[in-house]
Amino acid sequence: MSDASEGHVAPSRVPEIREMALSDIVAALRLGLRDFLRKPMMGLFFANVCVMGGWIIYLLLFSFHMEWLAIPLTFGFPLIGPFMAVGIYEVSRRLEAGQREWRRNEIFGVIWRQRARQLPLMSWVIIVYYLFWSFFAHMLFALFMGPSFLTNVTSSYAYLLQPEGLRMLLVGTAFGAVFAFVLFALTVVSLPLLLEKELDFVTAMITSVAVVKRNPVVMLAWAAVIAGLTFAGMAPFLFGLYLVLPVLGHATWHIYRRALIPLD
Repeated sequence: MSDASEGHVAPSRVPEIREMALSDIVAALRLGLRDFLRKPMMGLFFANVCVMGGWIIYLLLFSFHMEWLAIPLTFGFPLIGPFMAVGIYEVSRRLEAGQREWRRNEIFGVIWRQRARQLPLMSWVIIVYYLFWSFFAHMLFALFMGPSFLTNVTSSYAYLLQPEGLRMLLVGTAFGAVFAFVLFALTVVSLPLLLEKELDFVTAMITSVAVVKRNPVVMLAWAAVIAGLTFAGMAPFLFGLYLVLPVLGHATWHIYRRALIPLD
């Protein structure tokens, strides 16, 4: 990746796609944990941003008696996680290149320079996607439960055990899984690819989807690992995310490196 912030940079060639195996996931997680243990501060910083952001969201919801929104926000919260991990990708990139010493501001400098590249456009894709999911979850709730429930759900959550509530949870979970996997396919390698290479965000997303199509079993397994570890980390008041998010962020870089063959 070029750190040059001025002047024209020639576009990179699109990398070729590798055949992956399930063992790549195990190796990526192992290397992700290793990177986190070597340079934990940056991973903890970005995890803290997510955890504190989650606490603020839920405090606002409960303060304004809108607890019912906690369900779609809980399932939608991990959708914005990939963009938060850009700094973690940069740490793994440097460790992979043999660099061991740098100042923390250098990582923030790399992130800051992305404002003139393609990553901000990808962030808008993720944000719009997340907002659409929140709107869809709200619409689904009203469709199954009726608008009257929106005024009194704060007193009891027994409505979720009613037939309408159970159907809503079933349909919402199914649609949520589809939403999450589509976003996963668009971003699984596109974000680290845009960090390292000079490509437009559309090409990066197409390449990411192509990786998923080439390795469907491995990518489904990787998506399941991300979802399982993330929700497990969210369970104890989000505290588990201080370990889960950095390790998954570093591991995502290593999945990217195993998914693509660089040509330049």
